[in-house]
Amino acid sequence: MAGTGGARAVFPGGRAARHRGRGRCYRPFRRRGEARGGRAGPGRARRMLRSLWSFLKRHKKKCLVLGTFLGGVYLLGKYGQKKIREIQEREAAEYIAQARRQYHFESNQRTCNMTVLSMLPTLRDALMHQLNSESLTSLLKNRPANKLEIWEDLKIISFTRSIVAVYSTCMLVVLLRVQLNIIGGYIYLDNAALCKNGTTPLAPPEVQQQYLSSIQHLLGDGLTELITIVKQAVHKVFGSISLKHTLSLLELEQKLKDIRKVVEHKDSDQIASYSPLCHYLMPDEENPLATQACGLTERDIATIKLLNETRDMLESPDFSTVLSTCLNRGFSRLLDNMAEFFRPTEQDLSQNGSVNSLSSVSLPLAKIIPIINGQIHSVCSETPSHFVQDLLMMEQVKDFAANVYEAFSTPQQLEK
Repeated sequence: MAGTGGARAVFPGGRAARHRGRGRCYRPFRRRGEARGGRAGPGRARRMLRSLWSFLKRHKKKCLVLGTFLGGVYLLGKYGQKKIREIQEREAAEYIAQARRQYHFESNQRTCNMTVLSMLPTLRDALMHQLNSESLTSLLKNRPANKLEIWEDLKIISFTRSIVAVYSTCMLVVLLRVQLNIIGGYIYLDNAALCKNGTTPLAPPEVQQQYLSSIQHLLGDGLTELITIVKQAVHKVFGSISLKHTLSLLELEQKLKDIRKVVEHKDSDQIASYSPLCHYLMPDEENPLATQACGLTERDIATIKLLNETRDMLESPDFSTVLSTCLNRGFSRLLDNMAEFFRPTEQDLSQNGSVNSLSSVSLPLAKIIPIINGQIHSVCSETPSHFVQDLLMMEQVKDFAANVYEAFSTPQQLEK
């Protein structure tokens, strides 16, 4: 021990070594991807799962309620989104369908107007053929012996012709509005149905032709019957009035009202549920079907259905109101046309001083006859005259046409 010079032996595991080891700082080895906060391992993950599981076990009911609530909110949100999308798609489809139907309706009204104008020459020719005042006028030019008798016939025929022209033109306007809007509604449904599933059309072209040919009753037998009734009324009102008798425009208006009362049965105590003029528009339901449309037979179910629907529409209060409004406008326009010949002269103005009075000027009936006789060319003009234009542009006629089209262009019509 002394031979060693008192040196202290150093052992690797001795106290000094441990003492020195305490003062050093060793950096632990970190695996790739491990966070600085600690060493990751399966043990720590298991502890976290156990703690989470124990939390869920402790709060089992709350978690179930929360899960159910969140799931319900999610499903409700999905359902709401689906419904909103369906509503938007349905509204878009309805808007497109409405726009398409509106366009088809407006196009149909233009067709109605053109059809009325195209049929007026036929109506005028039929009236002039049955009420031929021109032949009587030619006879008067030759100064026959029975001159007075011819003048009396001319008086009745002239008033009858212009009055029937007003009646038949108003009837033609309103009847064609009904027919073409009924058939227009069916055509719209046919187009919509064919685009979807290719079903059998409700109104094929041959049915349309048969149905629209029923207008010939108004231009044929119906017109003849109307002429007979109006001629009787004219004879009742004007038959006893002398050709030298003077009438003012106001008095002439009253005479026309008297004739209308007889023709339209306005002086009758019985209140009819529909206009008596419907008889001249379509034949009675009891009449044979062949007289209602060209070549119609019992087997033509579609055409019969259209005719029955038209008859129901003509017998409705709305139709009666619209036709009456048209007639009021028509006779008012007829008097406006004749008012041009009742203008006061300067002598009348100096004597009476009344410019706008309807009774200030009176004309002998003999002078009124040629005036009223020529009104047929204004009433039944194929060019848009003021008379026809007034009837076609009346708001009541437009609204009635829109209601008819709406009734027969809805999808529910397919189910009937």
